[in-house]
Amino acid sequence: MSQIFFRQTITHEELNAPLSLYELHQQIREELEVAFPETYWVVAEIAQVSVDRRKGHCYLTLVDKGDDARQMLAQAKATIWASRYQMLSRYFEEKTGQQLRAGLKVLLQVSVRFHELYGLSLDVSSIDPNYTIGDLARQRQETLKRLTAEGLLEANKELELPLVPQRLAVISSATAAGYQDFVHQLQNNSYGYTFETTLFPAVVQGNESPASVAAAFAKLAKYSNHFDAVVLIRGGGSQTDLSCFDDYKIAAAIGNSPLPVLTGIGHERDESIADIVAHTRLKTPTAVAGFLIDRFREAEEIAEDLFDRIRMFSAQQLKVNDNKLERLNLRIANTTQQLLQGNKDRLEQLSRGLLLKPKSYLEQQRHLVSNLEKDIHSETKDLLHQREKYLQELSVCVEGKSQRWLHMKEHELNHLVHCLETEAKDKLQKSQIAYTKYSDKLKYCAQRKLQQENHRLKLLEMSIEANNPERLLLRGYTLTLLNGKIVKSIKEVNNGDIMETRVQDGTLHSTIVNIDTNE
Repeated sequence: MSQIFFRQTITHEELNAPLSLYELHQQIREELEVAFPETYWVVAEIAQVSVDRRKGHCYLTLVDKGDDARQMLAQAKATIWASRYQMLSRYFEEKTGQQLRAGLKVLLQVSVRFHELYGLSLDVSSIDPNYTIGDLARQRQETLKRLTAEGLLEANKELELPLVPQRLAVISSATAAGYQDFVHQLQNNSYGYTFETTLFPAVVQGNESPASVAAAFAKLAKYSNHFDAVVLIRGGGSQTDLSCFDDYKIAAAIGNSPLPVLTGIGHERDESIADIVAHTRLKTPTAVAGFLIDRFREAEEIAEDLFDRIRMFSAQQLKVNDNKLERLNLRIANTTQQLLQGNKDRLEQLSRGLLLKPKSYLEQQRHLVSNLEKDIHSETKDLLHQREKYLQELSVCVEGKSQRWLHMKEHELNHLVHCLETEAKDKLQKSQIAYTKYSDKLKYCAQRKLQQENHRLKLLEMSIEANNPERLLLRGYTLTLLNGKIVKSIKEVNNGDIMETRVQDGTLHSTIVNIDTNE
């Protein structure tokens, strides 16, 4: 340990004489130069950095907070002179990936200096980047452990990203080139897809960025039902500006986000904690835009495949229903014809039966009358022969009775014939009415069935027409065909092929001169 030796040449009078401030500071400077003649390695946290752009000097404010970050134990000013600053800052940035900034813990080699006008300060002659690298790694691991303990490390990945995220909430700087590139690529995509982007402005580099990005996430959460996903993009800048995305505030805001978060911070090599916590990590803002466009294209291909399946299924169903209707129509026609023919035969048999029964009955009655007449004549002859006298007396009476009896029988026969004819006519009329009702019922049922099937066919036609590719063309879609077939992949075409592109109001013919894959 260095010891302080006071000069012994000071007289008693000089010791008691008052000193000017300058003289006091001179003595302090001289004593410090004697007490601290060497350089010292000092661990401290950078509280403030200021670079003199004109002269090239870098002025630092160093602090020591000990174990309690809220308590400051020591503070000192330090200077990196221009002759060393360019070399040291470049070396530190190459090794750590960080610029000298507030909040970093550093290991500095310093010399103690005291100036009569500016007071105590430290001249920095060297910086050990390995200490800062270790401290940053320790802070990163502590942040990851804290996020894991709070359940925020995988929380955003568990959210479901919509198949076609169109309503996008973008957290970025409004003037950043990367943000402009992101919006331009979405709006001018070759497929004509439409995206809605709403910017939530935030500072995405520097010490203010963690609080600014966290505030943007908090504001966005109030309108989460208006968006499908969140896009966090840095929008260009130095690779050293990535450190803010290792901050706990940004990572916690992503983990607590009610929407899936896509990051395009723009760092090709390293992965920030924000990338780890986010739902999907992409390298650049344009890569995020390409990812969204490709996801839209995949959804469209799925829709086209479903459309083709629906069209094929509809065609099959129409063919099956046509066959069913044709068979049903033939079956109904045959059944109706058979029923009509059967009822017609029954009616004819019934008519013939009704016509034959009265004639047969009359013939029986006539035959009976004839037999009676013969018997009467025979008996009359016998009676006349035996009782000729008596018969002569009674002839007038018998003749009168015979005439009355015959008249009565004739009247009964006429009445019976009339009853039979009336009954036959009633039965025939009832049969005709029943046949007419049954025939009308068959016709009504057949017509109703045909109307129902016709209505069902019209509904199927309307459904097919609603999914007609021509209607899709009216909505802004295009169809690309090669030799009359829809092109779904670049593997189906070659250079020099003539393509046919159908749009709403016509057809375009073009020749392929170059094929670019997504990779």
